[in-house]
Amino acid sequence: MLLEYFQMIDRVETVDRGTRTLKARSVVPSKSPVFEGHFPGMPLVPGVLLIETMAQASGFLVLAATEFAAMPFLMSVDGAKMRSFVEPDAVLDIEAFLEHEGSGYAVTKAKITSAGKKICDAQLKLRTMPFSEVPLADIVRKRAEEVGLMNALRAGA
Repeated sequence: MLLEYFQMIDRVETVDRGTRTLKARSVVPSKSPVFEGHFPGMPLVPGVLLIETMAQASGFLVLAATEFAAMPFLMSVDGAKMRSFVEPDAVLDIEAFLEHEGSGYAVTKAKITSAGKKICDAQLKLRTMPFSEVPLADIVRKRAEEVGLMNALRAGA
């Protein structure tokens, strides 16, 4: 996890197209410039970055479900609940479930746990735009390869 670069997912563990779920894992870095201000002497991962983590897992799930036809962009976050603090070195287990995909939108439910403890959850709505309209396909495919999404898709096929 590179907080300052918004690379929130370290590894996609599994993708199941049948159940429309994705599981991922990330390890919070022990040091990050983010912690210098949040908070000095008590470093905590900001809640907005936890929401971004769920959004990225959801985005990878949408990419898998659409076979990389469209780029997902976070549009809204509903019912987000922060249930516990996240400190440096925490191992985060992220899960996303695809509730709806179509008509240019996707809806997911996502959650993060750590050591079996609930950290946060939310419903996320994403706008999907064809890669022909958004010149990000190569960058997104490269990142998907780096985090193991392609391997997870092959393993789940």
